[in-house]
Amino acid sequence: MPSNKVLLEKQKVVEELKAKIDSSVAGVLVDYKGINVADDTQLRKEMREAGVHYSVYKNSAIRFAVTGGKFEELAKHLDGTTAIALSDSDATAPARIIAKYAKNYKDCFNVKGGFIESDVLDAAGVETIASIPSREVLLSQLAGGLSGIIRNLAVVIDQIAKKDEPAEEATA
Repeated sequence: MPSNKVLLEKQKVVEELKAKIDSSVAGVLVDYKGINVADDTQLRKEMREAGVHYSVYKNSAIRFAVTGGKFEELAKHLDGTTAIALSDSDATAPARIIAKYAKNYKDCFNVKGGFIESDVLDAAGVETIASIPSREVLLSQLAGGLSGIIRNLAVVIDQIAKKDEPAEEATA
């Protein structure tokens, strides 16, 4: 039987994980077995750069953290080795980065499930989210589209102004 000290440490880990999950806009559960050290190091680096918290937890800790919450359905994905990637700002970053590595390690690095805002997703749902461009890419696409519209409007206004100029000079 575990001592009270060990139980308190485990409860602390579960409470911290629960707080991280509850404050996150997105998360992905992944079976990480089979990834080599170099690629795992690169994965963790990309996660840090994207502002994603990536950690390995025992399935029981994750199960306790999601039990009774809005992501309780994630518990059905908790078998084998499990790592969780959580983001509190970018809803697509965890799925996008994990999906990239899952393509390279099809037989051993598998997406189990995840969540975005308050929706629980299966592996296929996570893959769909992974195909959405990042916020920065979407904003740049929007800016590019708007600048094209503004440029076209400026051309039309210029043509109207040039068309009206000779008529005004003739009357003067």
